[in-house]
Amino acid sequence: MVLILLIVVLSALKFFEVDFMAQVSWWWIIGLFALAFIWFEYFERLFGLDKKKLEADFDEVQKKRARETFEKK
Repeated sequence: MVLILLIVVLSALKFFEVDFMAQVSWWWIIGLFALAFIWFEYFERLFGLDKKKLEADFDEVQKKRARETFEKK
């Protein structure tokens, strides 16, 4: 997520030609987009990070349901 925020900020700085970003090529920004795409499409799956996030969400929902069930009785 930090990578996406960085890309958005750098793209805005480049678009508005702020200070040091005025001389930077658009190819650097496009390269960051490509890096983000590769990370989220391949490396997250490779390391199992997408499954860990889903499992953590599922566990939280289960715990919440259990708490609500036992509090009602």
